[in-house]
Amino acid sequence: MRIGVNALYLLPGEVGGTEIYLRNLLQALAQEPDDHEYILFTNRETGPDLAPPDPRFQIWPQPVHARFRPGRILWEQFVLSTGDCDLLLNPGFTAPWSTRCPQLTWIHDLQHKRHPEYFKPADLVAWRFLVWAAARRSKAILTLSEKSKEDIHEIYKVPLDHIHLAPPGVGEVFPTLNAQRTEPIVLCVSTIHPHKGIETLLEAFEKFRQTHPNYRLVLAGMKGFHTKAIEAKAGPNVEITGWLDREDLYDLYRRASLFVFPSTFEGFGMPILEAMAAGLPTICADARPMKDVSADGALHFPPGNATALAEQMEKALTAPGLIERGKQRAAEFTWQKTAKAVLRAAAEASPQLA
Repeated sequence: MRIGVNALYLLPGEVGGTEIYLRNLLQALAQEPDDHEYILFTNRETGPDLAPPDPRFQIWPQPVHARFRPGRILWEQFVLSTGDCDLLLNPGFTAPWSTRCPQLTWIHDLQHKRHPEYFKPADLVAWRFLVWAAARRSKAILTLSEKSKEDIHEIYKVPLDHIHLAPPGVGEVFPTLNAQRTEPIVLCVSTIHPHKGIETLLEAFEKFRQTHPNYRLVLAGMKGFHTKAIEAKAGPNVEITGWLDREDLYDLYRRASLFVFPSTFEGFGMPILEAMAAGLPTICADARPMKDVSADGALHFPPGNATALAEQMEKALTAPGLIERGKQRAAEFTWQKTAKAVLRAAAEASPQLA
């Protein structure tokens, strides 16, 4: 069957975890032993490397710039032609209005409903309408965690049996990194947005350095719209890298001694799995879905509590069995499982794919 993939939202290096998710999902789908054909609808910024090196995958570039969001949305909603696709996958929250084939849409989280204060007014209006419309228009919804599934059911009244879980996996490279902990680095991989808890981490890090003065903090990830505020508060022992190529990020996972993910709201929290898989002592907030994802493979602290976080940072350096539990937990998540979950949902949404 012919499956379309709506990648018009993708701005390489600028959309965070949804880019990592899509690229890994496509690679995993390419490893599935089926004869489905995949048509990737891309924008002018996305390069041809999005398609796996497999003849079943084709790029159909669209004459639209994702960076100009109003134009991209209008094209997606009213102009995009999916041809004779049997199903359209929408990995970026929105679903085209003009498409007549069945659609599966990912709603990764409902931050725009749970924390509207983090959105610009005009953006919030667009998010509210487009995600609501996608929930109504799609044959089924895909999401990453039980917490997001509960939120989607509660807020958009989508029946639970129409919401499918397709949590991300851990790239095969991470277990091979075998964190060497060669440098006194506290690593945080996160976009710098207000809800990411970076200010709590900065405060906790200063407390931690009172007994570990040789440590430095590395904030690796997209420079979001809270970056200036964080830069103003970051001391000389804090490095803000911005978005990194994957090889540079892998190198940080190898060298770091401790991983902290202080976010207060997530749809899943992929960096938690990556850090645990790489063998780093890991700490994250005691909030769903982060706590669900990490289980007993990480230490937890009350969101926003810098004193408690500093105490857990101290404890994580010597916590018995923490690293092994983290590796075991991370090993439960693979991209092949993600691909199979997507194909199961696709079969339900379009019987032709069964």
